[in-house]
Amino acid sequence: MSRANPVPDHVLVRRRQVGQNIRAARTARRLSQQFVAERAGGMDRATYVRIEQGQASPLLDTLILVADAIGVPLAHLVRD
Repeated sequence: MSRANPVPDHVLVRRRQVGQNIRAARTARRLSQQFVAERAGGMDRATYVRIEQGQASPLLDTLILVADAIGVPLAHLVRD
């Protein structure tokens, strides 16, 4: 998807931090990426991996589904 304006660097940094928070929460619960992807609305694993790597900009609904699949509050995933 092409954007008229590039995403500012500070937004990219925070997106990567959210991905790291997601990965940390998932690994702390010893869940696989595939398990979380399936539980989070049936997304494919590749899409989920892009979210963890900070390469995707998921919708709020998707983040809620991921938090529910992992078993943590949404705020846990988006904290700074």
